[in-house]
Amino acid sequence: MTKRSGDVSAHTVQKELNTLKHLLGLAVDWDIIPYSPAHKVKSPRVPAGRVRYLQPTELKVLIEACLDWLQPVVAITVGTGMRRSEIVSLRWMDVDMLHDRVMLPQTKNGECRIVYLNKFAEMAFASLPFDENTKPTDRIFPGVTPERVSVAFRRTCRALGVVDFRFHDLRHTAASWLRMSGADIHTVAQLLGHKDLRRLPGTSTLVQRSWLRQ
Repeated sequence: MTKRSGDVSAHTVQKELNTLKHLLGLAVDWDIIPYSPAHKVKSPRVPAGRVRYLQPTELKVLIEACLDWLQPVVAITVGTGMRRSEIVSLRWMDVDMLHDRVMLPQTKNGECRIVYLNKFAEMAFASLPFDENTKPTDRIFPGVTPERVSVAFRRTCRALGVVDFRFHDLRHTAASWLRMSGADIHTVAQLLGHKDLRRLPGTSTLVQRSWLRQ
């Protein structure tokens, strides 16, 4: 910890320490070592989490400036709070427009999750091409990778002069809008697939209007 603290941030040291603790804990469980040398090692104190989210008017300008293929990705992220990797991996069979929901077969936490769609997300899905040749197993965003999303989004923000805003902050925006609309923190955590409530921002209502026409 002392060595790494001179090279990286406290957040990085904390993540690396947690990884080592987990691995050493497994080694104990598997009888490879008798005890974990990291068991009582305390994590470094880290600064308060960074929270950045957009107002509806800011979001409208941002989406309009995005490339055509990126617009629905951004809208779905804000409308559902889904992770970047979850969205680009979506198949048509995962989307249930009849019941306004998306079924994620396996998430970052290794569990299945149901994500409910508001009007904002519904319109984004409805704008995507779908015809008689589309197969249920087809990806909704073929050829789109998480890295491609982040690069295109970062360029859009830079062109607009939007500073200190990353694609992941769209999840913060979704969570913040939900909190400001009155949703309790446990509901928000469940919808966004968070197990650690400390990672949730504290705050507005999910946009219920067209993200391109209004």
